[in-house]
Amino acid sequence: MTTPVSNLRINGDRLWDSLMDMAKIGPGVAGGNNRQTLTDEDAEGRALFQQWCENADCSMGLDQMGNMFARREGTDPDALPVYVGSHLDTQPTGGKYDGILGVLGGLEILRTLNDMDIKTKHPIVATNWTNEEGTRFAPAMLASGVFGGVHTQEWAYDREDAEGKKFGDELARIGWQGDEEVGARKMHAFFELHIEQGPILEAEGKDIGVVTHGQGLSWTEVTITGRDSHTGSTPMLMRKNAGLGMARVLEAVEQIALSHAPHAVGAAGHIDIYPNSRNVIPGKAVFTVDFRSPDLSVIKDMENKLREVASAIAGQMGLGITFEKTGGFDPVEFDEGCVTAVRNAAERMGYSHMNLISGAGHDACWINGVAPTAMVMCPCVGGLSHNEAEDISKEWATAGADVLMQAVVETAEIVE
Repeated sequence: MTTPVSNLRINGDRLWDSLMDMAKIGPGVAGGNNRQTLTDEDAEGRALFQQWCENADCSMGLDQMGNMFARREGTDPDALPVYVGSHLDTQPTGGKYDGILGVLGGLEILRTLNDMDIKTKHPIVATNWTNEEGTRFAPAMLASGVFGGVHTQEWAYDREDAEGKKFGDELARIGWQGDEEVGARKMHAFFELHIEQGPILEAEGKDIGVVTHGQGLSWTEVTITGRDSHTGSTPMLMRKNAGLGMARVLEAVEQIALSHAPHAVGAAGHIDIYPNSRNVIPGKAVFTVDFRSPDLSVIKDMENKLREVASAIAGQMGLGITFEKTGGFDPVEFDEGCVTAVRNAAERMGYSHMNLISGAGHDACWINGVAPTAMVMCPCVGGLSHNEAEDISKEWATAGADVLMQAVVETAEIVE
C-alpha cells in the first residue's frame, strides 16, 4: 500500500546530530564556523558529506566546478531527478546552519525514505553547490551560476582570492574537481531549505517561510584614489583623503537606499583602506556597495545614482574614482507549482507559515533559470546570520526539513 505523503516526517534528532558533527569541521573562534570554500576544511566537510551519502546507498556525482550530487534512484529510469540542496561553505565568521541545513536536510530526506522503504518515480539528488558565499572568490553563488549558464567555467576558474590564488587551481588542489560537464544535468525540479537570515519569521511567530520571490542584487566595487601623506604634517586643506571620500560616499549609499524604502537596502561590507597605517592619510579606498531590491528598475536606479553622486563627491574633493560591477542578479520569481507544493506541505503538517521575499542571494536563484524551483525557510534567532552567533532551534530545523521532504517527495511521486 502506498505511504501517504502526509505521514512522512524526518528524524529531527538525526538531522540535528549531523549539523553538530559537520560544525566540528572548520570551527570558528566564537562558536560558529570558518569553513571557507576550497580550503582544507571545505575538503574535509565534503568528505564527511560523501561518506554519509554513500552510507545511505547513494551514488556521488562530481562536476568540474566541484558541485556534489548524491543520487537516490527512482523507479523510472527515464524520469528526471528532483534535486534538493544548498551549500557547505561558510563565511570567515559564519554560523553552523547557513547553507548547511539545506544540504543536510536533503540528505535527511534520503535517509528517511530508506528507513521507511519508500520508492519514488523520480530519482532524488541531494546537492552541495560550491562557493555559494562568494567571500573567498567573488561573486557569490559562483558554481550554481556556471551550472545555470550565467558564468562561463573559464571565467569562474580565473577568479582570485585575496592572496592571488585562482579558483580552478584551489579546486584541483583540494581534490574535488570532477570530470562531469557543468550544467549537463537536467532537473525535474529543485528545492532549497535555508534559514531566513532575517527577523521576520521569528517576529511573526511563524514556523515556515514560503519563498515566492528573491531580491535582486548588485555589487559595485568602488575605488577612490587620493594621496598618501602624513597625518600630522599635512595641512587639512592640502589633503587628498581617500578614506574621507569613502565615508561621504557611504553616507550617500544610505540615503540612496532609504529613498526606495521599505524594500530596498544598501551598504558596503567589504572595505579596504591603503596603506592602513595609523599616521598615514589613506591614499586609496576600495569597497563594494551592495544594493538589493525585488524590483529591477529600483536596482538600476540605485546603481546610476551611486555613480552620479559618488563621482560628484570625488570631483569636489579632488579624488580619482572608478566603478566595477563585480556581481549581481536580477530579482527572481520562483515556480508557482513548486511554491504551491511547499505551501501545501506546511498546511498538511499544521505548521504556521507565511509568504516571504528572500533578502539574500541563494543558489536557487540561479537554478530557477534552468528548472522549476522553490525555497523553504525556517526562522533564525534575532534574524542573525553571517555571524558565529547565528542560531536556530532543533524544532525549527525539523519543521523546515519536514516541509522540504513533503514538497520534494510529492514532486518525485511515491510509488508502491
